Amino acid sequence: MLSRPIGPQGRLIVALDTPDLARAEALAMQVAPAAGLLKLGLELFCAAGPPALERLRARAPVFLDLKLHDIPNTVAGAVGSLAPLGAAMLTLHASGGPAMITAARRAAELAGAARPILLAVTVLTSMDAETLGAIGVMDSPAQQVLRLARMAMDSGADGLVCSPREVALIRDALGETPMLVVPGIRPAGSAAGDQARIATPQDAVAAGADWIVVGRPITEAADPAAAARAIVSSLPR
Repeated sequence: MLSRPIGPQGRLIVALDTPDLARAEALAMQVAPAAGLLKLGLELFCAAGPPALERLRARAPVFLDLKLHDIPNTVAGAVGSLAPLGAAMLTLHASGGPAMITAARRAAELAGAARPILLAVTVLTSMDAETLGAIGVMDSPAQQVLRLARMAMDSGADGLVCSPREVALIRDALGETPMLVVPGIRPAGSAAGDQARIATPQDAVAAGADWIVVGRPITEAADPAAAARAIVSSLPR
């Protein structure tokens, strides 16, 4: 199983959010030397399927970000199908509940030492208090993140996906045990896009992030490789 990065090298996950496998491969070739992992999400996986994972793995370890969320038996089956594909990380929604996360962990363990790190997604970085209220969650994003984080770790998750705003909160409450993957990262001067709870790469790592996820500021840059290297070189040592 993938270990935590030590120092700046390896902390960067580059999100290849495109339905075009050829474009994803071209980007992977450019950014892989600076990236700890490459993120393969729903957009590309739905377009290209497992072959996309196999081809990206030739460049760097893959963070398979599918955010599984269903009844426990169905998620366990999905994890059982995905684990042999060789992703280093796999996401599921913490809001699926304790039984779902426990079932996913049991299914992953059947893959043995090569199983993916299971990461529970707490509250999406696109969501704010107003959005949570619209789905019936009256607590603040920070309160909801911490509730889901405790439950997920107690149920067998290896780590969590949270916004930069909650990294320090989780570290204070749960210590160093959870592996923390943090999207919503925007270098200074970058547009926020559809992200509501963001921070710079430096601030996220200083707060306790193990890995940071960066997409458009790298993939839409004139020189993606240079953009990736610049982010890594800016991180605290």
